[in-house]
Amino acid sequence: MSESFEFVAPDHFTAGAVGPQGQRVFYLQSREKGRVVTLKSEKEQVRALAQYLAGLLDKLPGVGGVAPKDLSLLEPVDAAWVVASIAVGYDEARDRILVVANELLEEEETGDPASARVLITRAQAAAFVKQADTLMKAGRPICPWCSQPKDPSGHACPRSNGHVLH
Repeated sequence: MSESFEFVAPDHFTAGAVGPQGQRVFYLQSREKGRVVTLKSEKEQVRALAQYLAGLLDKLPGVGGVAPKDLSLLEPVDAAWVVASIAVGYDEARDRILVVANELLEEEETGDPASARVLITRAQAAAFVKQADTLMKAGRPICPWCSQPKDPSGHACPRSNGHVLH
């Protein structure tokens, strides 16, 4: 069974990707008191988390606080486990946003999945939203006809009868 994690006041919370366009592996990462935890995630999980956080921030009072300056992944990027689902809540008493990631279990694994609970500030959430937006824009361009990602070597667009577009 994988280890669960809880960060009540992390000094680092980010998303990042490793690898070339079209083959990037996405990660969520948090650090508190020198302990770094990295979780492997899907691009769409990062995108959805950022969109949800942006909507939540719109409903809360001004961000305030000091925005983190460097949101790069910290080395080494060794994932503790793979994320299956992400939930978000707001802890009004602490004025923190709770992000909970749950572990993806393989079919043969038994027991409860591990979880990572991270309480972030509104400033950290706002910085995460910007970081995720940058990550999404760094991906492959999208074909205007079929909305699928285009590879640098070309794109066999189903809407162009399979012709390769560059």
